[in-house]
Amino acid sequence: MTAPSVRPVSEREARRVAEAAREQGWQKPSFAKELFLGRFRLDLIHPYPTPAPEDVRRGEEFLARLRAFCETRIDAARIEREARIPDETVAGLKELGALGMKIDIKYGGLGLTQVYYNKALMLVGSVSPAVGALLSAHQSIGVPQPLKLFGTQEQKDAFLPRCARSDISAFLLTEPDVGSDPARLATTAVPDGDDYVLDGVKLWTTNGVVADLLVVMARVPKSEGHKGGITAFVVETASEGVTVEHRNAFMGLRGIENGVTRFHQVRVPAANRIGPEGAGLKIALTTLNTGRLSIPAMCVGAGKWCLKVAREWSAAREQWGKSIARHEAVGAKISFIAATTFALEAIVDLSGQMADEDRNDIRIEAALAKLYGSEMGWLMTDELVQIRGGRGYETAASLAARGERAVPAEQMLRDMRINRIFEGSTEIMHLLIAREAVDAHLSVAGDLIDPEKSLGDKARAGARAGGFYARWLPKLVTGPGQLPTSYAEFHPAGHSDLSGHLRYVERASRRLARSTFYAMSRWQGRLETKQGFLGRVVDIGAELFAMSAACVLAERLRTQGAHGREAYGLADAFCRQARIRADELFARLWTNTDTLDRQVVNAVTAGACAWLEEGILDPGDDGPWIADATPGPSKSENVHRPVH
Repeated sequence: MTAPSVRPVSEREARRVAEAAREQGWQKPSFAKELFLGRFRLDLIHPYPTPAPEDVRRGEEFLARLRAFCETRIDAARIEREARIPDETVAGLKELGALGMKIDIKYGGLGLTQVYYNKALMLVGSVSPAVGALLSAHQSIGVPQPLKLFGTQEQKDAFLPRCARSDISAFLLTEPDVGSDPARLATTAVPDGDDYVLDGVKLWTTNGVVADLLVVMARVPKSEGHKGGITAFVVETASEGVTVEHRNAFMGLRGIENGVTRFHQVRVPAANRIGPEGAGLKIALTTLNTGRLSIPAMCVGAGKWCLKVAREWSAAREQWGKSIARHEAVGAKISFIAATTFALEAIVDLSGQMADEDRNDIRIEAALAKLYGSEMGWLMTDELVQIRGGRGYETAASLAARGERAVPAEQMLRDMRINRIFEGSTEIMHLLIAREAVDAHLSVAGDLIDPEKSLGDKARAGARAGGFYARWLPKLVTGPGQLPTSYAEFHPAGHSDLSGHLRYVERASRRLARSTFYAMSRWQGRLETKQGFLGRVVDIGAELFAMSAACVLAERLRTQGAHGREAYGLADAFCRQARIRADELFARLWTNTDTLDRQVVNAVTAGACAWLEEGILDPGDDGPWIADATPGPSKSENVHRPVH
């Protein structure tokens, strides 16, 4: 049953809302944006940026304290067993200052850089992904980040000290029948004097069960003196009319405090509105530009843990007279885990440092990091389970009970699965990145394919497009990637040759841009419906970005004398693996089953293949697919559980 409060929205209106929320301009350079345009700007990431010494000192000091805390005060097995983070663990995190890692020192926070915040999440997430999710939801998308970017001084003074030391925050956007299409948002905030009156239901509120402060997205009706639109508010969870109706339970992340929150006639002071009316989605998307880095940071931690377990297990386990790692079928999996972990750490560190320096626009880089990290993190964990065999499928508690090392591989697999859905599913990330990747084309030629534009608008767009493509297309024919001496500094004596991989990236970047232009010429306005094609374009770009990051990190480690030879070997292995994947994706741009798949889907959804479902029983019940979210007073017990 669809919630009756959700208003119908046309496809065009939904796209308008999403487009209005985008950052429209590009005030700073972007390595990934240039990559999709066929311009390999290695100078934007090489030499690999490094943090300031003082940032390193403070960051390392905190990591040392955090490591000690994780070793002595986080009982991961207990969190998994009880499906809850103990109050004393949360209290300890507050005492440590972990709630304020990204909050400025003047507000009582630690003022860590994005790089060290990522490292902290990597460390915590390796011990307990549920604790990592608690800290990430609080700081990456909860109250601190949007206030840092868009809050007034009064809001910062009022809320940031609380978020730094005592109060947990959450971010509430999703509703029972509203996911990645915010145009259908049903929660309302009606102006009433100096307040707004909030009504609606929010789903999957990570931290919502224990949160003291909420960032809530609600629709303000347009009226006299009010622009209206989707707007962001800071809401006190203790306010009258706020009810946490249910604590959700999941496949993994069993300690996560995620719930359903109902607002009924909740009065929110106008002073708690973040930014102007109608700016809520733009605030959310801008917040996520760096907030998305938290997930790939924890995926790096998972990769490192998988590598450690795979290495130690392969040394202990023998088959047919030799270590399982010496068997090619298993060794290839270990090589994949090692090389991919190296590249993923390069992506996260590089993106984090670029965010700290604030000289590049990293909206695409952060999105690629989230997309690539979540997909590769899942694959690495799945390969570890395979390497462990039956023991990978067995729970840590069962292993320990029969006298073996308690390796929670199956738990890690369950915990990692959500990352492909959190903060933008893989499918949504493909569309989001694809939109940014073709922004230059739409800026000059978008009016040509817009059915609502006049003939005059189309004529002017044609003139703009002609000039742009006359300058741009010739540059896609040749480049440094065709010169055997290009990027020679990446082939130092005694090390693997990475220069050839960078030449490949340069050539592939131009090839990708040509393919995108051809697709636009072929499908024009219908390109946005070619989600299979766009997804492959983005996946190619992700591989090229990862290869670039791996190479520049290897070179930095070499020049610093820190495992340079091994780093070059890992980068070489990763690039060779990535090139195979990229070449396959290039082939699938034009040779695929997309059209046939659409025909099959039409038949399935029309019921023509229902006969194929015969012979089974569905163990699920016949309840509604989507819960009723009609606004009104709560009929449920309030399960809100603040930790003080």
